[in-house]
Amino acid sequence: KQSNMNDTSKSVTPTNFIRQIIESEIADGCHTDGIVTRFPPEPNGHLHIGHAKSMCLNFGLAEDFSGHCFLRFDDTNPDKESPEYVESIKTDVRWLGFNWEDRLTHASDYFPQLYDWAVELIENGKAFICSLSAEEIRASRGTLTEPGSESPFRIRPVAESLELFEKMRAGDFPDGSHVLRAKIDMTAPNIHMRDPTIYRIRHSTHHNTGNRWCIYPMYGFTHPLSDVIEGVTHSLCTLEFEDHRPLYDWVLDNITIDSHPQQIEFSRLELEYTIVSKRKLNQLVVDGHVSGWDDPRMPTIAGLRRAGFTPAAIRDFCERIGVTKKDSWIEMAVLENCIREDLNNTAYRAMAVLEPLKVIIENYPDGQVEVLQMRNHPQDETQGSRSVPFAQVVYIEQDDFADVPPPKYKRLIEGGEVRLRGAYVIKCHEVIKDATGKVIELRC
Repeated sequence: KQSNMNDTSKSVTPTNFIRQIIESEIADGCHTDGIVTRFPPEPNGHLHIGHAKSMCLNFGLAEDFSGHCFLRFDDTNPDKESPEYVESIKTDVRWLGFNWEDRLTHASDYFPQLYDWAVELIENGKAFICSLSAEEIRASRGTLTEPGSESPFRIRPVAESLELFEKMRAGDFPDGSHVLRAKIDMTAPNIHMRDPTIYRIRHSTHHNTGNRWCIYPMYGFTHPLSDVIEGVTHSLCTLEFEDHRPLYDWVLDNITIDSHPQQIEFSRLELEYTIVSKRKLNQLVVDGHVSGWDDPRMPTIAGLRRAGFTPAAIRDFCERIGVTKKDSWIEMAVLENCIREDLNNTAYRAMAVLEPLKVIIENYPDGQVEVLQMRNHPQDETQGSRSVPFAQVVYIEQDDFADVPPPKYKRLIEGGEVRLRGAYVIKCHEVIKDATGKVIELRC
C-alpha cells in the first residue's frame, strides 16, 4: 500500500481523475445529452463505507454533468441474494441523499435479452457448451506463467451447443453438468480471457424472477450488456476489475449492439483497522460476534447511521479522499474528523448529569424556580435557545468536585468558586459525607 492519507484539511483539492476525463470528453464535444452512470451493488449483504465511495462517485458525477445514474441490482447469484438486502440497499442510498427516480433496475430484468445474446455468440461460433466439471475447468485454465488447455468440447458443433443450451434453460440438466463458455484464447496472458464461463445451471429460487430461470449469467457477461441496455456511458469499477476489462470489451465487440460503454477503474476505499468485505462482515454477523449488520461497531452504512454518523459527514469524507488509481490506506481520523466537523456545526448542545452530586444553594430562596435561557449552539444564535430551570437544589457531576484536588484542578473544591453554565457563580463552604466518607452533598 502507498502512503497514508492523514491530511484532513479542506484546503487540499482532492484528486478525481475520472472527473478530469469526463471534462476533457465534454470539451471535445462528447456527451451532449449528459453522462449516464450506474451504481450496481449485489444484494448479498448490507452496504459498507467502501460502497459509499462508489455511490457518491456514480451519483455525484451524473449530477455534476447533467446526466443520471441507475441503481442496478447485480442479482445473478440466487443462492446468496435476498429481498432483505435489496430493501437495505435502497434505504442506505436514500439515506445518503441520492435519488434514482425511475431508474431502479435489476440485472435479472434483462435475462431474456441476455439469453438471446448468448445464443448469438453460439451461432457465431464464439461460445460453446462445455461438459467438464468445475474442478476440471479450473485445472485446465493454467497458471499465470503457463497457458491453459482447450476443453475437448470446444469443437462441439454449433447446432449441438444450441440444443444443449435450450435444454439447460428448460431445466433438463442438474447443477454443474454443463456451462456455456466464451470461445476466446486459452493461451491468453490474462486468465480471465481463457474461455471464461458465461452461463451456469442453478436450480434455485430467485428473489426477483422466482423459478422462471434455472440458468444464470456470470458477472463478466451480464455487466457490460446491462450497461448497454441502460445506455451507460461510463462504467466505473474498482481496481480489482481492471483485469476483467478485456472481457468487458470482448463481450461488447462480439455482440450486435449500437454502443460501447467505457469501463474506468479507480482504487477502492481501504480504511485503517476496518474490514470492508461483505463476506467477512457477514461472517461476523453469522457467528454472533456482532448483533447484526447495523451494529454500531460495523462499518456498514446502517452501522454508521446507528453510531451517529450523518449523511453529510459521509459524503464529505468521500469527497475529501478523492478518486485515484493508486491504492492507499485512509486513516480513521479522516472519517472521524468529518463527523466531528459536521456535528459541530449542526448539533444542538444540551447537558446531562450521569453521576449526580447534590448541591444546596443556601442563600437562594427556597421554593423559587428561575427559568434561564441557554443557547442550543454556543457559536450560532440562529439555532435558538432552550429553557432551563434553576432552583435552590441543583445537581453537578461527581467528577466536577474534588475533596482533595490534584494540581491545577479548575473545578469546584471546598472554599472555591465556580460558575454554573448559564447561571451564577457559587462558592462551596461545607462538604457532607456519608458513613463511608463518600461525598454526598455540597452546601454552597
